[in-house]
Amino acid sequence: MSRPRTPRLPSWLPIDPYILALLGTVGLAALLPASGAAADVAGGASTGAVALLFFLYGARLSTRETLDGLRHWRLHLTVLTATFVTFPLLGLAGRFLEPAVLTPELYSGLLFLCLVPSTIQSSIAFTSMARGNVPAAICAGSFSSLAGILLTPLLAALLIGGAAGGLSADSLLRIVLQLLVPFLAGQLLRRWVAGFLARHRQLLGYVDRGSILLVVYTAFSEGMNAGVWHQVTPVRLGALLAVEAVLLGAMLTLTWYGAKRLGFGRADRIVIQFAGSKKSLAAGLPMATVLFGAHASLAVLPLMLFHQMQLMVCAVLARRRARDTDPAVPVERTAPPTALRTR
Repeated sequence: MSRPRTPRLPSWLPIDPYILALLGTVGLAALLPASGAAADVAGGASTGAVALLFFLYGARLSTRETLDGLRHWRLHLTVLTATFVTFPLLGLAGRFLEPAVLTPELYSGLLFLCLVPSTIQSSIAFTSMARGNVPAAICAGSFSSLAGILLTPLLAALLIGGAAGGLSADSLLRIVLQLLVPFLAGQLLRRWVAGFLARHRQLLGYVDRGSILLVVYTAFSEGMNAGVWHQVTPVRLGALLAVEAVLLGAMLTLTWYGAKRLGFGRADRIVIQFAGSKKSLAAGLPMATVLFGAHASLAVLPLMLFHQMQLMVCAVLARRRARDTDPAVPVERTAPPTALRTR
């Protein structure tokens, strides 16, 4: 008698297991939020986790490889423009959605999503799947991450204003101490720690994801204690998903046809489309905790939803691009590895 086959999700539906872990962490924070002394401990640990994450980002990013990629400056400038100019402009254009469609807090989260840097690993994975210019994708993601260390907090303070703490001396000091200093320390110490990071890549992946889960738990616990979640209804969530679907569709269209108008070849257009339309969950979550404080839980919700949406849509699109490039070559139907999908 044959064994029953385990049901499998369709290959075109890459549900990121890490998103399920994030949702589980949110559920834990809703049922058992940290409060009192436990909240102080969790807050201190979260602050340390953010610093550790940005130290590791700095230590992993090869400055030499990034500088070598400057030769393709037009492509990288196009991706940076899409990430830090076009995305924010679309976010600002959605201000009319507040408060009829989105609450002020959800709109602030949507606008913050538009300011986050692009991904590195998943942009590379989808570019490779679509048979695009992979070396350019590596450099484009690296440039975006570097620029995001400074641009994302500054743009958030300027465009979101009070919800992100404004441009006060205290907020700028927190940005420097929690984000910039650890990142620069990682860059300075890279020559000594790069070998260790390479040998323990899998373990450090768990450190990365575990740190982000701690950050999410702390942020959502603060949100529960502050009573901000009574503003989120199923109707509001549905509206947020619809708005994000329009935003993603607009960016995928603008990057693809805009790159064509700028004279880029097909392989480079694939890079611009995937790197220019995506947002980094790993970079955005810790930044939000520094910028939004107790309101970080609502601020990161749009980013978490957008992250899963972009994976699902880009997985389908990458296979379509690959078939269009060479219909005779079979397209890999497996989703990118989890380690590539959390960035």
